[in-house]
Parts: sequence; C-alpha cells; structure tokens
Amino acid sequence: MRVAVFIIIAATALSLGARAELTEAQRNTIAFEALSRLHHVNLDTDPELKSAVYRLLEKVRGTDKFLEIVKDFHLHDCDPGLLEVAVKAPSSETGVEAMRLVLTHNAADLVRNKLNGPDAKVARGVAEALGNATEQKAVAPLLAVAVDANRDTALRKICVRGLARTAEGADALLGAAKKGTLAEDLKYTASTELNGVRWTKIKAEAAQVLPLPTARGAQPLPPTVELLKMPADPANGEKVFYRQQPGCFACHTVRGKGGQVGPDLSEIGTKLAREAIVESILEPSAGISVGYETYSLDLKSGDEAYGLLVSDSADEIVIKDSKGIVTHYKKSEVINKRKLKLSLMPTGLQQGMSAQEFADLIAFLAGLKKQ
Repeated sequence: MRVAVFIIIAATALSLGARAELTEAQRNTIAFEALSRLHHVNLDTDPELKSAVYRLLEKVRGTDKFLEIVKDFHLHDCDPGLLEVAVKAPSSETGVEAMRLVLTHNAADLVRNKLNGPDAKVARGVAEALGNATEQKAVAPLLAVAVDANRDTALRKICVRGLARTAEGADALLGAAKKGTLAEDLKYTASTELNGVRWTKIKAEAAQVLPLPTARGAQPLPPTVELLKMPADPANGEKVFYRQQPGCFACHTVRGKGGQVGPDLSEIGTKLAREAIVESILEPSAGISVGYETYSLDLKSGDEAYGLLVSDSADEIVIKDSKGIVTHYKKSEVINKRKLKLSLMPTGLQQGMSAQEFADLIAFLAGLKKQ
C-alpha cells in the first residue's frame, strides 16, 4: 500500500513542476493514472494521499477527469466542481452524470444559487443539465424558475423542456397551466412538449388544457419535433412568405424585398435554429429581438399609441405602428410611456396556412443564411 501511495505522491510532485521537461498535460496524466489505481483507498486514513488527490482535483477542475476522481474516491464535498462539469456540457454523458451526483448529495441550495445567479449562461447550463438528469429531485428547482415570469424567457423554456422529460415534472407543469401560473410566453413550448409525452393520461389532459396551435381549417399542428421531420419544399415556402395570408412580407424584408416593420430576415437561418424559427412564429412575444420591443403611450387626449419606439428625445417620442406608419408625439402630449412584453407581430399567423405550407415556410426561412 505504501508503494502505491509513494507513486501518487511522486506523480503529484510531477504535476506541480518537479520535472520541467514534461508538459502540464503529461504531468496531470501521470498523476491521474496513478490515482486510478488507488481508488479503493480510504483517504481519511492517509492524509498524504488525500492532499495529493485534492491538489490534482484543482488541476483537472471542469473536466471529465474531475468527475472520475470524485466517483472513484466517493468524495462528497466537490459539488461546486461537479456543477462546473455539468454546466460545461449539460447534454453530455459526463455533464448529466455530474448533475446526478450533485442531486444525490442533496446540494439543493447550491443548485438554486446557480439557477438564480447573475450569470445567464451558467443558469441555462444548470437548467439543461437538471432536465437531462431526469430525476424527481430536479422537478422543484426547474418548476420554480419556469413559473417565475420575471426570469429570462430562454431560461424558462429550458426548464419547461426539462420538466417534460419526467412524469413528475410533466404533471407539475400541467398543474401550473391549470392553476394559471404558467405565463403566456411559455404556453406554446409547454403545449408542444406535453402533447408529445409518452404518458397517456398527461398527454390526454394536455390536449385539453394546452391544445396545440391550429393550422388552416382548425387542424392541429403537429408538435415541433414532428413538424420539422415533415418533407418540406423551400420554394413553396417562399411563395407562402409573399402571400397575402399569412402576409409575412408586409412586415419583414428578405434580401431587399418586403416591409420594414419587423427585423430583416435575410440571414434568419444563420441566427436561429429551425426550432426557434417555429417558436418565433407561433409565440412571437416569447423572444422579441432587441430594438423591436413594443411601447404603449397614454396620451392626454385619452387616446393610446402603440408600436415600436423609433426615437425618444427631449421634445418628442416617435412611434411606428404595425402598418409601418410613423407618428411623432410631443412629450407634452404624453402622460405615460410603458414598455410591453408583447410583440408587434400577431399570434395565429399559422392559421392562414396548412401544416404542409407551414413546414415549407420554415424550410424557406431556415435556408436564409449569410452569403
């Protein structure tokens, strides 16, 4: 046993720079290989080995080797490092296993702190890994964020998708919809997820509580995953784009042709994945582009102005409405200006298309990429 301990101590010494001719990666590899042969050792009975293990842990923090060492030596005080592994690769086998270990250790406060922290990227990684862990302990933190309308929409959508991966989570999500605590900007995401689950009772209830959006003729659209598997014709999708119904061209420009109310879509396929394009049409208020937020003005005349904010100077506020009409309002006329969580783009545009035409339109938009 002592020989093995000397091996790991020597290997750790190499990792700390005793052999300058070896690279950092080589030194870490030697130490890691030595450790892999000692995972049966109780660290509490060997302070030297324990110190060596924790020094190496710091060197491999955030990597799959960190997870392996924690597992091999049954360490229970490395949850922050495990969470880093999960955030780095939330959809990988390593990231999911790291999150499951964190949940096993009952580190609920740590998980909540990261979900509620100021780093949006970390919060999204934690939420995705929680959902992929498919464990009951993930339901409570995911639901708490999903029903909080003040949180980032993209984060809440990740939580909704994660909840739908377990029967307990899907049931909790459906319960939130029944109680009215699920915000409008999440209803399409929840609908398409819950209408596609494998649990018959939940799926049947979801069809009543959160029915899928309908296409022309009140025919339900398939869930997004199925919609995107349909054979699609981009050329026909272009024709749909320039049709009076749904009238996309009236507000959006594609390569110099179309309206200028909404964002230019000439490179939309580069900016958004196909799933996001579907959601932006079916649930436009869930992801409003910067610069295209809507505002409401309460006027002294008793009227209300509504549209995109073109400019706001010391003397006037300029608003562009859904028809592209620009109106100037003197500041002296305005009682109140409010920024809304509502897109100028109307909902229900898919009702002017068949499911096949909608799939064709998505294929056309997804093909609009930077040239």
